[in-house]
Amino acid sequence: MANSEILIAVGILFLAGLLLDKIGRIVHVPRVTLLILLGAVVGPPLLDWLPHDFNKSDEFYAPTALTMVAFLLGGSLSPETLKSHGREIMIISLTLVAVSVVVVATGLWLIGLPVGIAVLLGGMSAATDPAATHDVITQAGAKGRFATNLLGIVAIDDAWGLLAFSMAMTLAGIMVDQNATMALIHGATEVGGAIALGLAIGLPAAFLTGRIKPGEPTLIEAIGLVFLCAGLALHFQVSFLLTGMVCGTTIVNLARHHDRPFHEIERIEWPFMLLFFVMAGASLKTGNLMEVGYICTAYFILRAFARLLGGWAGGRLAGLPHHESRMTGLGLMPQAGVAIGMALVASERFPEIGEQLLAVAVASTIAFELVGPFLTQTAIRRVSPT
Repeated sequence: MANSEILIAVGILFLAGLLLDKIGRIVHVPRVTLLILLGAVVGPPLLDWLPHDFNKSDEFYAPTALTMVAFLLGGSLSPETLKSHGREIMIISLTLVAVSVVVVATGLWLIGLPVGIAVLLGGMSAATDPAATHDVITQAGAKGRFATNLLGIVAIDDAWGLLAFSMAMTLAGIMVDQNATMALIHGATEVGGAIALGLAIGLPAAFLTGRIKPGEPTLIEAIGLVFLCAGLALHFQVSFLLTGMVCGTTIVNLARHHDRPFHEIERIEWPFMLLFFVMAGASLKTGNLMEVGYICTAYFILRAFARLLGGWAGGRLAGLPHHESRMTGLGLMPQAGVAIGMALVASERFPEIGEQLLAVAVASTIAFELVGPFLTQTAIRRVSPT
């Protein structure tokens, strides 16, 4: 009975997503935003129509969907892209992460938050949502340097974000008298393990994939790689986002005989992404929001300002034209669901501040996922109107 309800719900959501995609194209609203609103309406925040067992399946398709996106974004870091835009991507992404962490952490500390919470939220602010950014660019059909830079930045800045958050965990551990050595080991394991796992899967895949005739076997290869990255990353408790990105980057740079796995994944990623965005909207909990409302508001304002400042500064350092520099931060506003994952890890390490961190992470992620795609769409249209 429970399985039948889940299948019915998934079928209805797929058809509703198709309708919302059409509506979004007519009214020029990103479908990501519409799907999150749909999740909030049919989920616990409002109507609570989703089956109660539906949330459990999120543990399967959320990592799968995000690993698909990471795999595709890693595939965008081809030798041609890195040669023509690599310097710009590296400079902007590093500047953006550094400015986000410093501005958000300092600002929250100045308004009276304990240093440990401020530092953790600063580290969390570095995460950009590759799924939403990638989807808006795809929906807009944007091409050229600006769109390529945005895709490259979101492909790599989660790696810098994880490093920054690991450092923030270590610093927070020292400040609250926790075991700093264990915090440092955890951060190194999270990032280093994901890189090693991505290489372990990507190196043989670069040679073996694409040897069978195009068609169904190639699609199976692509799905197998994504599921392997997601499953092993979860098993070894490393970042599935970083694992998928490293695997995709390895394949696109070493498998010079084909690029079909990336095209095959593009054909099937949307159903997984649809469910992921709907569940993001449905996951909003209002219980702790009143208590941390001022923190959520301050965090939102500080992160938005940091994005604009970091994007502009990084663009100028990279030598981009002034109008592209001004729009870079605007195009990178969406906040990743990985920020919620960061908050979960931090809440396990520091249970005394766990509820506050989770409430801010969930509320701010929903807010940035609602507003961010609009801003990304605006930035693309101003820089490269179609």
